[in-house]
Amino acid sequence: MKTILNVIWLVLSGFWLFLGYLFAGALLCITIIGIPFGIAAFRIGVYALWPFGYTTVERRDAGAPSFIGNILWLILAGWWLALAHIVTGIVMCVTIIGIPFGIANFKLIPVSLFPLGREIVPTDQPFAAR
Repeated sequence: MKTILNVIWLVLSGFWLFLGYLFAGALLCITIIGIPFGIAAFRIGVYALWPFGYTTVERRDAGAPSFIGNILWLILAGWWLALAHIVTGIVMCVTIIGIPFGIANFKLIPVSLFPLGREIVPTDQPFAAR
């Protein structure tokens, strides 16, 4: 079932989200200061490409730099991304068939708000990363 949902997601919106995050990550990696944010954008992009069957967990070794980076990310880009995922999720939840895709958009909100210090793991092993 995960594969079918991922393929439909990929065709409807996953590919475009992936390209957007990939473009943003490439722009962020131009400067040395933006490289951690670019890597986070690439990670979110891969998660947005194939979201069903995966979840995010917080990394225990993330410290103050991740916290400060997340604050900067939230102010500069995170709230725009989260708002886009909220609107898209609500629109997708209008139909019964779109509900799983709306939920997938809602799953992307926490990682789009605070991407640093998070890891994407399969849903059957959410605590394996700890």
